[in-house]
Amino acid sequence: MKSLWSDEEANAFANDDLAMRVYTSRLLGSSDDLVMHGGGNTSVKATARDFFGNDVEVLYVKGSGWDLKTIEKPGFPAIRLKETRMLAELDTLSDPDMTRQLRALMLDPSAPSPSVEAILHAILPAKFIDHTHTDAIVTLSNNPRGDKILAELFPDCLVLPYIMPGFILSRQVNEAIKRHDPGQYKGIILMHHGVFTYSDAAKNAYEDMIELVTRAEDYIAAHGETKLPTAIYAVDLFDLARIRKAVSNARGSAQLAMLDQTPEAQGFSSLANVADIATRGPITPDHVIRTKRTPVVISTKPADGVPEVAQFVSDYKAYFEAFSHAGLQILDPAPRFGIWRNAGSVAFGSSEKECNIIADIARHTRWAIQTGESVGGWEALPAKDIFELEYWVLEQAKLGKSAGAGKPHQGKVALVTGANSGIGKAACEALAADGAVVVGLDINPAVVSQLNRNGMSGIVCDLTDSKSVAAAVNQVITRYGGLDIVVCNAGIFKSGERIADHTEHTWDQTIAINLTATQRFMTATIPYLKLGVNPSLLVVGSRNFAAPGPGAAAYSVSKAGITQLARVAALELAADGIRVNVVHPDAVFDTALWTEDALARSASRYGLSVEEYKTKNLLGKEIRAADVGRLLSALASDIFGATTGAQIPIDGGSDRVI
Repeated sequence: MKSLWSDEEANAFANDDLAMRVYTSRLLGSSDDLVMHGGGNTSVKATARDFFGNDVEVLYVKGSGWDLKTIEKPGFPAIRLKETRMLAELDTLSDPDMTRQLRALMLDPSAPSPSVEAILHAILPAKFIDHTHTDAIVTLSNNPRGDKILAELFPDCLVLPYIMPGFILSRQVNEAIKRHDPGQYKGIILMHHGVFTYSDAAKNAYEDMIELVTRAEDYIAAHGETKLPTAIYAVDLFDLARIRKAVSNARGSAQLAMLDQTPEAQGFSSLANVADIATRGPITPDHVIRTKRTPVVISTKPADGVPEVAQFVSDYKAYFEAFSHAGLQILDPAPRFGIWRNAGSVAFGSSEKECNIIADIARHTRWAIQTGESVGGWEALPAKDIFELEYWVLEQAKLGKSAGAGKPHQGKVALVTGANSGIGKAACEALAADGAVVVGLDINPAVVSQLNRNGMSGIVCDLTDSKSVAAAVNQVITRYGGLDIVVCNAGIFKSGERIADHTEHTWDQTIAINLTATQRFMTATIPYLKLGVNPSLLVVGSRNFAAPGPGAAAYSVSKAGITQLARVAALELAADGIRVNVVHPDAVFDTALWTEDALARSASRYGLSVEEYKTKNLLGKEIRAADVGRLLSALASDIFGATTGAQIPIDGGSDRVI
């Protein structure tokens, strides 16, 4: 562990305690070996002015929802120091009362809620307090001889047994520092929890943390094995999709299944005793709200229905019954990550962000488990202690704030063709806005930059090349674990050639891209849709299928062909729960196809202005790509859960079609 302190950078904050607190907090947050995803907390004691202009002693402490890696001054709510210290002297203080009292002591009631460790920060007699959940020290505390190892390794630290965070932990530390002068110690180590360092100088508090963690890392290097096993195995993507389906069913909603198949993850999953060591509990109880107490361990070749997931659900319900008490309601019993034998680990979540957090924790957990085993054993806290934190009202409130409201396609995976512009791009945006992770395919390389935002990504793909299509589909399954929504939108439009003068190139190219490529794309994606969650296959047709015009034979035939293809697909796939529906747009002018000159020429043929031409339909409405995108997203949602084989015009009303 290396110190990142820079005297040159720190000098800029020398006269601003809160700015200095931000600086060193970010130094701690920059290392996920110290804190991960909102973990850890820091504080500084200073003077601030209240509403009346009076100087008051306050504690600036990390607020709920902020991450040390990116925290700024607003992330440190100010609470009155004297009164906060008084809370530690109470005999009892319920969690709701503690939360209310801390909020009542805030100088700015609109600021984020202070950390649940605020009282502990207040009672430590130093200006700057740093607290981390460092992997190295927590790993040693999970050793069967952890208390002895830590006592020997850290004679200059106060080592305290594990106790629930919040008020009772603050009371424990308060009583301990009355018996032991904290000034004689470099830090306080809480078994199975983490480390506090403190000093009146920010640099000292920070560098003491680095030194203590380095000491633990050196001990592990000297007494254990830091070179961990690796392996490389092929992965069956259909099995991954089956696992995702089973977990989604267990949770009652679509879940992404993001696979970590790095050599390190596959090496861990191939250990003969992985089912034992991986299921003893988390490296620190704080992780339980993200990962649950244990992962599900899945066989190399999971059987139909993935019975390991069903067993995990049953075991979780038994765990709840064993430790529950009146007033508690069981959380959903689905696993949050899995160890897939000889394949790696899989993070399950409703969003890519949630999965990334879980994957990071799983990565650190497997390091801690294997390293801990090599220095004498790995022994997590008893299940009862983990349960208490998992069902702790304050942790649940924290998780609830980060979860947000569910969206129609939350946790779903969507794949859209012709996604670089026009209707395809609009479909990607609509599906992403409704919660799906969306991958757009296009032959134009610009699709990568166009969709690099808001839950979307692009892949360059030639839909007329079956190998290119297969590679793109495999990439999506590898990344997200499955497929739920497919939008067949890619197509070209060439007009002006009457049948008598039709060129082979125009006919062959139009049929190849609009019809043949659509059929082959369906063939590549349907096997995964059969393993999807409420799967939906959507086809973008055209008004021309019903009302063709002269000079557009190839386009009209291709759109009629994919409409018929979709009708057959609806008949074939209904038994698999896959809904197949078609939208027929017309006169969607905000696409790359329609330049200002092309619009003006077309409008002049009808003797209309451009604006009149855009609304040349029964309703007099201009149809935009975004309108089609929203319709496609709605068709894939539960709103149309009982609809398949439908053909829906979105053209403002055409007398030729009606």
